[in-house]
Amino acid sequence: MHRTSGILLHPTSLPGPDGAGDLGPAAYRFLGWLAAAGQGLWQMLPLGPTGYQDSPYQCTSAFAGNPLLISLDLLREAGWLDGADAALDGSLSWPAARVDFGAAHAHKDRQLLRAFERFETQADAAARDDYARFCREQADWLEDYALYAAIKRVQGGRSWSDWPQRLALRDAEALAEWQAANGRAVQFQRFCQFLFFRQWHALRARAHAVGIRLIGDMPIFVAYDSAEVWTHREWFQLDEAGHPSVVAGVPPDYFSATGQRWGNPLYRWDALAADGYGFWVRRLRRTLALVDYVRIDHFRGFAGYWEVPAAEPNAINGRWVPGPGMALFRALRDALGDPLPLIAEDLGVITADVIALRDALGLPGMAILQMAFEDPSGGFAEPRFLPHNHRQQMVAYTGTHDNDTLLGWWTALDPALRATALRYLRSDGREIHWELIATALASVADLAVFPLQDVLGLGSEARMNRPGSGAGNWQWRCTAGQLDGADAARLADMSALYGRAPYPR
Repeated sequence: MHRTSGILLHPTSLPGPDGAGDLGPAAYRFLGWLAAAGQGLWQMLPLGPTGYQDSPYQCTSAFAGNPLLISLDLLREAGWLDGADAALDGSLSWPAARVDFGAAHAHKDRQLLRAFERFETQADAAARDDYARFCREQADWLEDYALYAAIKRVQGGRSWSDWPQRLALRDAEALAEWQAANGRAVQFQRFCQFLFFRQWHALRARAHAVGIRLIGDMPIFVAYDSAEVWTHREWFQLDEAGHPSVVAGVPPDYFSATGQRWGNPLYRWDALAADGYGFWVRRLRRTLALVDYVRIDHFRGFAGYWEVPAAEPNAINGRWVPGPGMALFRALRDALGDPLPLIAEDLGVITADVIALRDALGLPGMAILQMAFEDPSGGFAEPRFLPHNHRQQMVAYTGTHDNDTLLGWWTALDPALRATALRYLRSDGREIHWELIATALASVADLAVFPLQDVLGLGSEARMNRPGSGAGNWQWRCTAGQLDGADAARLADMSALYGRAPYPR
């Protein structure tokens, strides 16, 4: 594996004019910043359309892209929007450092409808051919998703389980009648996906041109309110009414004393195996068409997962249940080749069977520097995360989207633990965020990744997610002024010093 480093930043956290970061000019400027900083990786969170509380880990599709990420600036350049379209929303004022998801979704939706109207009436033959080709090539997931998303929109955003019963249960006659009456609504959803993937592939091509590879993120589970659960109830552990009988989560851990009750429905792995794990093959193939590496969130769930009765209010009273293990990955390797370009998120309760599965697959795991210096008496210390225990086949992180920022974590750290960390780092602590970034860069691990917040030296106000909390997550945005040349130059110098470089162009 190429020795390099990079930045963790979800596209919604980019600056931009429409309430949330997107795939437009700011994304291209960020690629320029990464190149100037000597980085070879851009890691992001899942890219699907978000549902519950706007979490990218609760997507309404395992295949679709998030329409919120479509750049209106690029649509104007393409001639599918103009100044009059923007004027429909009046003089909108957006917070510079936060995403107001409700307002941003509504604004983007209105503008995309205008683009759709113009495409219907003004698109040239080449654009229409591109659109038709996209719909044909992606039909295996696009048709189900477009119908699901169109019904959900007409139903005011309600979960599929709250739709009229015949639609919820996918009565063929009811679906045919609905689609005949609402065909344009379905077509709009196809069009939005066409725009997303068109813009995404252009951005990825630019990333490759400047020596940067993309790391995507794939949650092991899918959201209950998703096209997949609505379309294929037989794949999930649901009762006769279509409600989950058991749900996913994790036991008490570093982040929560009561565990985390995620609420995702659990797979019927026997049903997926009977189909040769076709859903997983298609899912990973689709993701690898977008990114170069895939971080598999909650990798340990393939060896064994925490099953929580759906009626439980938290995750304490769960149990471990065996996962599909190597059988799933044999199917993936047979279909997609070997080695698989995956990163195993091997955090949490990691047992021998998880390590054995990861190592049999030859996958890099993760080391989180923050977790290396926690209180040993609390049972959360991770000696394997200390730099002298790192392995070459590993990704060294200062933190992830679930951690506090380095400065936020450092400020709250017990003084005695801080003193131990300073002794280990041989540091005076005056620039602790840069010193920990340098520690990750110096690691023997092939890859090193840092949240942008850590490079910028931001505090807890810039934290992306607080696991177990219900609201206020995923909202942080950087501003254009924060991406200055001084930080890029310093990071480039440090990365070169420790033998890390972008990919060959």
